[in-house]
Amino acid sequence: MRAMKNARVVGSALLAVPLALAGCAGQDRPEATTADPGTCPTEPVSVVVSVDQWGDIVSQLGGACATVDTVVASSSVDPHDFEPSPADAVKFAGAQLVVLNGGHYDEWAAKLAAGSAPEAPVVSAIQPSDDHHDHDHAEGEGHDHDHAAEGNAHVWYSPTTVVTVADAVTAELSEIAPDAADYFAERRQDFTEALTPYDDAIAAIKQAAGGRSYAATESVFDPMAAELGLADRTPAGYAASSANETDPSPADLNAFLNLLADRGVDVLIYNSQTEGSAPLQLRAAAEQAGVPVVEVTETVAPEAESFQGWQVAQLKALAGALGVPT
Repeated sequence: MRAMKNARVVGSALLAVPLALAGCAGQDRPEATTADPGTCPTEPVSVVVSVDQWGDIVSQLGGACATVDTVVASSSVDPHDFEPSPADAVKFAGAQLVVLNGGHYDEWAAKLAAGSAPEAPVVSAIQPSDDHHDHDHAEGEGHDHDHAAEGNAHVWYSPTTVVTVADAVTAELSEIAPDAADYFAERRQDFTEALTPYDDAIAAIKQAAGGRSYAATESVFDPMAAELGLADRTPAGYAASSANETDPSPADLNAFLNLLADRGVDVLIYNSQTEGSAPLQLRAAAEQAGVPVVEVTETVAPEAESFQGWQVAQLKALAGALGVPT
């Protein structure tokens, strides 16, 4: 990855791997939002966020003291391949704070921040110095890794990263607008409380289903699966082709189909935003074999009221598939 040139970069030390979001379907989400939890004691901070996975979190943290403009706020747009318009560059030019995912996921945003807002502090969930392009799976039919620590760009699925980014955003907002520091501290505490159902669902699944296995059509959910203690049995060849944005070989696809036919995993994690014959074949095979299928999305579901609401809905679906009461 090309290193970002912005003034300051803070975030979690996680690695990155590009993973395409092909043919996503969905509705647009609001691009610019200002939450309304009380009155701001000072002028709101202008914040630009690259993608909506972080945009909603920043809006909750900023409240009435931040005007948040999320550039890619639609589930029909692939952040990897997004081509910003001149109007998007203008958004960055007025930013007092920039929040990025980092890695190869939103390089376009890093470039705009460096060119249009060189003095603005940057909160990046993935630090550029820790970015690595390749993600090598272990050899064999499956692999048991902590993908969040090993290099997965979908770090909003890492609970640790969510907390780290929230803390970093609050710190930057408080430095930019010191008169609102107490306000931002309250918003940060409110966000912690809002995450309680999310934290509880994670704890329940981890306690009751840790060690259970899954396979995935894409690696989007892997950081959360690692947090839950689930064992990843996705065939290595298939996982590698998915990471490289190529079709799996017949042998790799057959290995996955056979895994499902033999009920070699407890659940199939299915990215419902990705088109393609291979994922559809895998889903059909899982359903025929009686392997539960849990749908996840890469971007915030259009019907979700918040980041945590989106995440909790998916966690509850997984808990149901694994027989875990929530």
